[in-house]
Amino acid sequence: MSSTQAPTDFWRDRPTLVTGATGLVGGWLVKRLVASGADVVCLVRDWVPQSELVSSKLIEQVKTARGDLRDQRVLERILGEYEIDTVLHLAAQTIVPIANRNPISTFETNVAGTWGLLEACRRTPTVKQVVVASSDKSYGAHEKLPYEETMPLAGRHPYDVSKSAGDLIAQSYATTYGTPVLITRCGNFYGGGDLNWSRIVPGTIRSVVRGKRPVIRSDGQFVRDYFYVEDGAAAYTLAAERLAADRTLAGDAFNFSNEQPINVIDLTNKILKLMGSDLEPDIRNEATNEIKCQYLSAAKAREKLGWKPLFQLDEGLQLTIQWYKASLGAKE
Repeated sequence: MSSTQAPTDFWRDRPTLVTGATGLVGGWLVKRLVASGADVVCLVRDWVPQSELVSSKLIEQVKTARGDLRDQRVLERILGEYEIDTVLHLAAQTIVPIANRNPISTFETNVAGTWGLLEACRRTPTVKQVVVASSDKSYGAHEKLPYEETMPLAGRHPYDVSKSAGDLIAQSYATTYGTPVLITRCGNFYGGGDLNWSRIVPGTIRSVVRGKRPVIRSDGQFVRDYFYVEDGAAAYTLAAERLAADRTLAGDAFNFSNEQPINVIDLTNKILKLMGSDLEPDIRNEATNEIKCQYLSAAKAREKLGWKPLFQLDEGLQLTIQWYKASLGAKE
């Protein structure tokens, strides 16, 4: 099954734990799983009423377990009591400037949280497959572009290091203990439900809706992959399905990207054009400790998993703009 098709019967009644369900991708992943008939349990630490999970009332269709990712006993209780079969681990501190200001909380969540979860999975016999969401940032900075899975993980700044470390820990559990874990590395996610307004896509859209100039923290020349949230959700479900069918994928990592890299100024101007705005970006050149140019090859996922993206950039941006216009009460 390619990710362009409706989910298979694989998920029907399958006890599935999602961490990070109140996050950007987590909400869309839960929506996909619920539509597929999965028996979803969400680990929730903070109550976020504005999140897609809560605001869309999806939370009424799942079980929620309150707890912190860093509490291994809580994780073991949840995995055991709900007889969890499949784990989709998305929970993370994902904002680079926050990681630079608060490295310890980022390391605790992204590194200790990952090893705690994997250790709980190792000790829980019902768990059959685990998908760990790593990131393109786990590679650190490399001269060669696009990034491929064979490149070393060489993060240097706190967020990048936290993702490199979590990624390597997942690989070690597969190699040493035979834990059935597959690792995903995606580009920069965007889509409806992103409440981190410092990010370029939601920040620009909100600025236009408010009639204010969109702010670019960097010099605007940073190049990235921008990956639509529904593509991310489809990639995670496909990864679990493929791992269930082929245990030799355990410990393997896959890049997911629509392979349309773009710099920040061009992305901002694209959003302005799609919204029919003549506002000029406010370029502040304040960003520090961020990699200048980074994007991914998804050739391995295409070839080994039969994956392809559902949405190209313009289409994903239009859907995202529609979501925020509705959410922010914008006049058409």
